[in-house]
Amino acid sequence: MTEPRFEPLAPLDKHNLKLERNVAPRDWKNTEPSGRYNLVVIGGGTAGLVAAAGSAGMGAKVALIERQMLGGDCLNVGCVPSKAVIASAHAAAGIRDAGKLGVEVEGEVNVDFGAAMERMRKLRADISPHDSAQRFTDLGIDVYLGSASFTGPNTIEVDGKTLTFSKAVIATGARAAAPPIDGLEDVEYLTNETVFSLTELPARLGVVGAGPIGCEMAQTFARLGSEVTLFTSQSGILPKEAPDAGTIIGKHLVHDGVTILDSGSNLSLKSGENGAVHCSDKRDSGIAPVEVDKLLIAVGRAPNVKDMGLEVAGVAFGKSGVEVNDYLQTTNKRIYAAGDVCSRFQFTHAADFMARTVIRNALFKGRSKMTDLVIPWATYTSPEVAHVGPTWKELEAQKNELDHFTVDMSSVDRAILEGDTDGFVRIFVKQGSDKIVAATIVAKNAGDIISQVSQAMTTGVGLGSIAGTISPYPTQGEAIRKVGDLYNRTKLTPFVAKLFKKWLEWTR
Repeated sequence: MTEPRFEPLAPLDKHNLKLERNVAPRDWKNTEPSGRYNLVVIGGGTAGLVAAAGSAGMGAKVALIERQMLGGDCLNVGCVPSKAVIASAHAAAGIRDAGKLGVEVEGEVNVDFGAAMERMRKLRADISPHDSAQRFTDLGIDVYLGSASFTGPNTIEVDGKTLTFSKAVIATGARAAAPPIDGLEDVEYLTNETVFSLTELPARLGVVGAGPIGCEMAQTFARLGSEVTLFTSQSGILPKEAPDAGTIIGKHLVHDGVTILDSGSNLSLKSGENGAVHCSDKRDSGIAPVEVDKLLIAVGRAPNVKDMGLEVAGVAFGKSGVEVNDYLQTTNKRIYAAGDVCSRFQFTHAADFMARTVIRNALFKGRSKMTDLVIPWATYTSPEVAHVGPTWKELEAQKNELDHFTVDMSSVDRAILEGDTDGFVRIFVKQGSDKIVAATIVAKNAGDIISQVSQAMTTGVGLGSIAGTISPYPTQGEAIRKVGDLYNRTKLTPFVAKLFKKWLEWTR
């Protein structure tokens, strides 16, 4: 192929050209298929790459099809670029806030936005060989670059070639989708798929949506020097998390200079001069008009299910994506799905373990269930918010069946010493037992700390046992043990306390 199959990432510097050579080489030659494949994987994001590599490692004959860039959202426009830019913003904020630690920095903190974005592009390109077409070819996988379409219940066409399979997995992911905002179709806007192509810092940035992406990017760009306005809905900040978690994050966004405006569904947009966007509220008593130089839409995702011939293959799908059972099997028993195209857990790590479930079930007649997976998630604001288990709303519906225990980070010595006392660890257990059902953590490194709870849930370790786990002192992770102590104290009922007292009196 000599022509690119997609609009290449901007700018076309040496780093993005390196990225393209690895994950979407223009001169790639698709092989001629020979014989039936054990597994054909459609989509080269996390789920697809894990499914392909894992199956090939087991000795399966595997084909991998990708229409744009191997690595998917995570490598190209998601986890990898966002966390690189967040790191630069975190460094800038650390310098600005150093005074509270007794470190005085003279003068203004100057952020070179272009250099920060180039650093991101370099690191992304450096990571890309792991997801490259050549690496997967070297693993014995037939890599096809092009658009795939089912032509029957067990056949797929790509680049004019027909592939026959015993099993297939749909791992096409999801894409940014525009919400119904008045005037949105008449203005230019960014999504997570384009924001990382910026080379100049917007003086004024508007962000629509206060979910994880919206909060992360609002705080990041404010720390890098943009004047940021975050337009929220009536649900507030991080609406899927505990309300007090959203309150803490909102406080820190404001500290970093973000203006938060509750526009709900009443936001109206118009084009302004020099590409600016005029944002107003349709209500008479609504927010005052705001003009921004760039607008980031950070709400809404749509599964990639169009133009794939799913109807021909007998695969049912809807607005939420491909329909699967608990074994990740579609309505065509030969075809499975994994990742964002079929899951409400739209995270890289969830896609990874869903792909592993597909391998066991599709190739080895396993009976692994999606509902058996314990899937944590994290929002990488400062502080971070991490959760595992049912969502806050689901927990609220079960509150009569649960007990919960909370330790504020203000009582954790390491958090006090580092000046990071905003936050908490809250663990939910089945009422009357120490079986862990869910946890929410708001802390400096919540995304790392939550893994201890996830591991306990996966292995069946109860909250009482966690209290016996020794943590190095002082660490923020010690908060988990403190929550375990709270649970164990509930076992000291008045009757038991009376018995202990009698025993100790007798043994004096």
